[in-house]
Amino acid sequence: MSIHVYRNGLIQYLQFEAFQHFPELTHAVFTRTGGVSDPPFDSFNMSYTVGDMNHHVAKNRSVIQDVLGQGKLIHVKQVHGSTIALITDTHEIEANDEKPISIADAMITAIPGLFLLIQVADCQSVMLYDPVTKMIANIHSGWRGSLQNIIGKTVHEMQTHFQVNPMNIVAGICPSLGPCCAEFVHYEQEIPKSFWMYKDQGNHFNFWALSHEQLIKAGVLSEHIHLSQLCTKCHSDLFYSYRKQNITGRFGCVIGITS
Repeated sequence: MSIHVYRNGLIQYLQFEAFQHFPELTHAVFTRTGGVSDPPFDSFNMSYTVGDMNHHVAKNRSVIQDVLGQGKLIHVKQVHGSTIALITDTHEIEANDEKPISIADAMITAIPGLFLLIQVADCQSVMLYDPVTKMIANIHSGWRGSLQNIIGKTVHEMQTHFQVNPMNIVAGICPSLGPCCAEFVHYEQEIPKSFWMYKDQGNHFNFWALSHEQLIKAGVLSEHIHLSQLCTKCHSDLFYSYRKQNITGRFGCVIGITS
């Protein structure tokens, strides 16, 4: 497996081996354990919008800062769309940790000291890094985002606005709902027929394979794509899963440039 587990006190997090080759890059996929939130958000919830107490979320986020080091944690208001926030100026960023920088489902930047936080509970966080331009992206891709190809659109934005060569991009697909559990009973109404090739003989879809294919079509090399292969519903003791628990928290997936 290309992802490894680490501990910092009570906090447990995962890192992609491929990203560890770049000393200027920091990243982590935090589990749901080790925080201060009460059930049903127990215990390391990152989201201010699921019903958890704000001071609990603020405390949990401050721990992330301690683990990752000096920098500013930023997030967007995720709406299952395909809007991408291009962050080119730190003056645009509010000082208030609770306030999202924009309404979007992906962030792109090359500014050192910014930690891009995606909050998930079954959806994918897809982290991208180009070691040539030192450009990073973090993408929230649930099934709706997958149908809109937000992954491919993000790579295209990196290529168009920041002269990124997709062949240089290293990608990490974080823990999310796996093909074992991605059941869509009403898929005929919800999912266009062109995506049914990712369906098994029943009504389960392989969105991991779809994300891999979207990265390939965007120009990312297959050998640069790394999949955690961890299903959040199967491992709901480690990760929040909306499919498993409905009312629950969101775990954090973070990537940033430190220097």
